[in-house]
Amino acid sequence: MARTATAARSAASDTDDSGANGSQTARALLGLRELIVGGELKAGERIAELAMVERLAVSRTPIRAALVRLQEEGLLEALPNGGFVVRDFSEADIHDAIELRGTLEGLAARLAAERGVPAAVLAEARDCLARIDALLAAPRLTPAAFAAYGVQNARLHALLAEMSGSPLLQRQIERVVTLPFASPNGFVMVDAQGPQARDRLLVAHDQHRALIDAIVKREGARAEALAREHARNAQRNLADALNNHRTLQRLPGANLIRRMR
Repeated sequence: MARTATAARSAASDTDDSGANGSQTARALLGLRELIVGGELKAGERIAELAMVERLAVSRTPIRAALVRLQEEGLLEALPNGGFVVRDFSEADIHDAIELRGTLEGLAARLAAERGVPAAVLAEARDCLARIDALLAAPRLTPAAFAAYGVQNARLHALLAEMSGSPLLQRQIERVVTLPFASPNGFVMVDAQGPQARDRLLVAHDQHRALIDAIVKREGARAEALAREHARNAQRNLADALNNHRTLQRLPGANLIRRMR
């Protein structure tokens, strides 16, 4: 792979092209997150900056910026003498992350109901609902259908954050969902081949519909409760995954989980 030369060219242009530098930082961030969640960088492993420069074909400054960002997200821990190490997560950490997402999305739903939502945003949310309806109409879902569900599910949750009308809250939700286990899609694919997989998605989608209905009817307390209950689906799916080794291996970031003994 000709990554060394690419990295050298990137390093040469890094200091005089802020636009390229920003692009490199984004690429470094995505690449590092993928290595961590995918298990190539293990929990407890120290990140070697120069090795990442070679591996991701970006210069050192974007790597450092990405490392700081991943520390802020909670995937890395800063060492007292400098550098970063990959964090692990206890089961309690994961429960807390999911609960935090549910709390923030509950607040977003309540604000959306109380403040009202622009018609264009509601139309986009209804389009998501309709697309998921079409996917779930089949008696058995293919892996492609599950992947398509994940796309629409992520889109709907992003719209819910937007519906709040609060850029501050939207940013906080965007931060929490970057954790490997707090994403709305964190547990969607882990049981894609199980006999109850479609049934679980049907339950989740009924909650989607009820949530949007509560927002439209300006029922803030109901919308908040529905959003928080919807997030708790992930808690149940986590419990199931932790009790099934094969299922757990399909969970992105499973290598980061510190199991109770």
